[in-house]
Amino acid sequence: MTKNPIFLLLLQIILLSSLIPFTKCDDNDDDEDLITKICKETPFESLCLSTLQPISNLPNTDTKALANFMATTVLKNATDTLNYIEGLIKQTPDPQEERALAVCAELYIPVVKYELPQAIEALSRGQFGFAKYNIADVGKQADNCEKGFSGSSAKSPLTDRNKLVRNLSDIVVAIIDVLAKG
Repeated sequence: MTKNPIFLLLLQIILLSSLIPFTKCDDNDDDEDLITKICKETPFESLCLSTLQPISNLPNTDTKALANFMATTVLKNATDTLNYIEGLIKQTPDPQEERALAVCAELYIPVVKYELPQAIEALSRGQFGFAKYNIADVGKQADNCEKGFSGSSAKSPLTDRNKLVRNLSDIVVAIIDVLAKG
């Protein structure tokens, strides 16, 4: 008996498609519910919601993916802040402000180059304690940067940026706490 190649191909497609689990196409509500639930566990719910909103349409978004996205957002903001600091250092005529900005750059460089990338990697490996420690330190470094302006006559040009980095870091720490609870 000769086997028709088209028949065999159709048979393979049918068999393979039966192995693929069916998922509903609109998991949006579940993802939004997860985001809402997770953000309620954080200290800055509205910032959390607005930051995670762009990924609410992605399929298979779980708590670990939310933590990873948020940690990557912290890295982006910290990198932007460091670039902004470097630009301000080149422009400022005030020596006190330049010193305070240089201290901030010294604080942000390891955050951007080492701490956050290592924390993101640790998150992906399930090493939540290490990730939490590094990300919590990022918030502390943003606070230390801000404090560097308190003893000088210069007003911090970084207040909003430092606050955002701090708040985003606090959100990630809270999400990691949810992950660690299981």
